[in-house]
Amino acid sequence: QRRVHGGLSVWLISSRDMADKPVEGGEKKLSKKELRILERQQQTAKSAAGGEDADPSKFGDAPLIQSVEITNRRWVKVSEINESLAGQTVWVRARLHTSRGKGKCAFLVLREQYSTVQAVVFQSDTIPKGMVKYASNISKESMIDVEALVSVVQTPVESVSQKTVELAVQKLFTISPSINLPFQIEDASRPDPEFEKPDCTYVRVNPDTRLDSRFIDLRTPANLAIMKIQHGVGQLFREFLLKEGFIEIHSPKLIAGSSEGGASVFRFKYFDLPACLAQSPQLAKQMAIMSDLERVFEIGPVFRAEDSNTHRHLCEFVGLDMEMAINEHYFEILDVLNDMFLYIFDGLTERYAKELATINAQHPFEPLQYSRPTLRLTFPEAIAMLRGAGVTIDDLQDLSTPDEKLLGRLVKEKYGTDFFMLHRYPTVARPFYTMPCPDDGNYTNSFDFFIRGEEIVSGAQRIHDPAMLNENARNKGIDVATIKDYIDSFRYGAPPHGGCGVGLERVTMLYLGTGNIRKTSMFPRDPKRLTP
Repeated sequence: QRRVHGGLSVWLISSRDMADKPVEGGEKKLSKKELRILERQQQTAKSAAGGEDADPSKFGDAPLIQSVEITNRRWVKVSEINESLAGQTVWVRARLHTSRGKGKCAFLVLREQYSTVQAVVFQSDTIPKGMVKYASNISKESMIDVEALVSVVQTPVESVSQKTVELAVQKLFTISPSINLPFQIEDASRPDPEFEKPDCTYVRVNPDTRLDSRFIDLRTPANLAIMKIQHGVGQLFREFLLKEGFIEIHSPKLIAGSSEGGASVFRFKYFDLPACLAQSPQLAKQMAIMSDLERVFEIGPVFRAEDSNTHRHLCEFVGLDMEMAINEHYFEILDVLNDMFLYIFDGLTERYAKELATINAQHPFEPLQYSRPTLRLTFPEAIAMLRGAGVTIDDLQDLSTPDEKLLGRLVKEKYGTDFFMLHRYPTVARPFYTMPCPDDGNYTNSFDFFIRGEEIVSGAQRIHDPAMLNENARNKGIDVATIKDYIDSFRYGAPPHGGCGVGLERVTMLYLGTGNIRKTSMFPRDPKRLTP
């Protein structure tokens, strides 16, 4: 007897037939032990095919999709299933989130990103018992296809996002089964407050376990939404600067010298030459301005060989960089950045309300408070505020991480904003290419931006005089021979200019209050993690 299951032909032959027939040219019969093994194999094949109720036209494991044909199936997304489709038959491809068999029916929850819908398989004249059993035994997270009739439910299904409808399954096929999961999606999706209850018995998934299988961890609704918010920050950054006359550039990441000085670079051999990965596109951005591009920006990888195992540091992150020619004052840059960040924050609120609500449901956070225009403080003003709070700090001492966090709290209490600019940093705290203040060489025409007491932006007016650049580079211990091309680019007429670098993952982390930058990086790279 021949059955077709999952595109495979399964021959079911009785053990009695085999015992009566010779094998290998009639030389011997199967032994009793071999017959028992054969019977078990036959039973397994029969069960997998749905038993006596097997109907490959209605359910089963689908053949591997290899672009054989294009059908006329009407495919809809889970998020599109609503009352307007009532009475219509649709095809849905989704993950099996959960399944529960109960007598002659099976209840399934199908998930596509962070949208879910209930599907039911009821035994009937057209739905065999084997189909119900098959549906109940599909492993969680498997990719499945269902053909189903959309119907409106009398009582809302509170456990899914599509609460007013359900799917009456007519056909069901497994496209790709899931093997044993390293952790359950339900455990990884539980709201943070649940774990704070004294009687909590839920399993909390270890952060390293999540990151080891990040491609599964990203399936949780909150993590999917975080990735969309990260995308939104980059998209809004690009949109605004394009409107302001900037053009997007793509600079090399393999460079001959250190882009900012210091030892925090990944060094390697470039054929026979020493080289390193770029700490930023800083030098290339400036040379672009020297090329009369006037206003440029870049979104690309940045590499820092810093052995910093903190909540906010990565060895590779996405940099949002901009550079622009100025006419008179570096405040022209601050004005552009003020408008840009307001555009980003407003855009996230307006365009990503669903994503923000999804994240807030698992990881509650306070909405970002920001003012119009953005608050501007000088470095000396910040020092005065810290001293007023009891901090002992020198006039020209750079701010430590605790200082920055305290300053963020003080600013919030006094000015009611989580977002502010701090400018006029000390010379000792800035890179060699930073323009000194004209009235006091101890300070520079530089700035940082902060969200919730943590830095997200670092920038300045750049030195465009080659003699001053040479002197500053030497004072910072940089071999000027390695940046000769950079310095030479200012010898042929250099417009005054400046710009900044923004950390995409850090902006996303602080905007959402996730508390750890690894949650806002798709595949984080820190000193202890190089995979997946």
